[in-house]
Amino acid sequence: MANIRHPIVDVHTHVYLPRYAAELRARTSAPRILNWTNGIKTEERLLILDGEPSGGRPIGPQYWDRDEKLEFMQRHGINISFVSSANPWLDFLPADRAQTLAHELNDNLEEYCATSPPAEGFSGLKTLYGFGLLPLVPNVEVSTIIQTIEHLKSLPHIRGIIMGTKGIGKGLDDNALDPVWDAIQAARLVVFIHPHYGVDSTAFGENDNGHVLPLALGFPFETTIAITRLILSGVLDRFPDLRLLLAHSGGALPQLSSRLASCIQHDPIVANRLKHDARYYLGQLYFDAVAYGSEELTFVSRTISRASAFKNGGGTVDAPVGSARLLFGTDHPFFPPLEASQKWPSVENNLAAIRSMAGVDSRPEHQANILGLNALRLFDLHDQVYT
Repeated sequence: MANIRHPIVDVHTHVYLPRYAAELRARTSAPRILNWTNGIKTEERLLILDGEPSGGRPIGPQYWDRDEKLEFMQRHGINISFVSSANPWLDFLPADRAQTLAHELNDNLEEYCATSPPAEGFSGLKTLYGFGLLPLVPNVEVSTIIQTIEHLKSLPHIRGIIMGTKGIGKGLDDNALDPVWDAIQAARLVVFIHPHYGVDSTAFGENDNGHVLPLALGFPFETTIAITRLILSGVLDRFPDLRLLLAHSGGALPQLSSRLASCIQHDPIVANRLKHDARYYLGQLYFDAVAYGSEELTFVSRTISRASAFKNGGGTVDAPVGSARLLFGTDHPFFPPLEASQKWPSVENNLAAIRSMAGVDSRPEHQANILGLNALRLFDLHDQVYT
């Protein structure tokens, strides 16, 4: 294996396509892109939620310029990226506009990826692939969502879907989404579940802590709640072949999974609802490795690896399974360095964390899996490189 070159693949990297940025510039309320003046200079800022700290965040070409994405990849030795539209996607639009814009943006993303350079050293692969969008908004016809899934299947460089936690207004545990899950499962599209709304901001108090609390805690807790609800609703029992990728290493779900299982066991309403112990379902999920610390990633990996032991009827702990469901990500273009530097500390920290995970640090094959091969397998591209 040491004589074979393996790619670094980024599964968590965002873009605001020009068409989407124009949609945000035309708005007068969040989410929007606005001109912001601090008395000295005027710059564009992205405001994704009302009341966002610091009046939003500075935004520039790194959010939509493909050349900037490719330069970032080259700087950090990333061979392939799976690019997704960043939050808040289409959540804020009426159903008819969401449907139209989803179709247009999916076509735009296909072109963005299809015309990207070949992945150097990996014959047959492009540098860029994408996660498409669905018109997941209240009052949309489910048949319209399924039509969009059919359209995505026709776009060869779109390998998955990114979605938030709201579904069509009632969350991802809404039974009305069952036909959507069924269609996604049949299409073998990967679903990247990403937060946007966080948790009640009053919990963060009145001190000005910038974006730290919403991003460090609000986002992961939102994911934790959404996926727990999805598990409790039986979605993973009804659609066991769904391929769900969770942002930010699944939030607090790995840490709280045994507490969740205990609460289910003692609650008469849900005790007999699921086919398996709740901890089993973590082994059905995929997790990006955007956690920044080797100890945290080691914990997530070990929690995943024990999942099969909680299968109804029994199973065993399988250590390699944990590293097989972790995938490298950067969260570009967010978390840039505060000062100009050759490489982004956020990316270097993630790479270092993966390479120093207990049980992975001495196993180059496990490092290669997390850094890229797991992604190629998940997105059905592995056989195009290794045959």
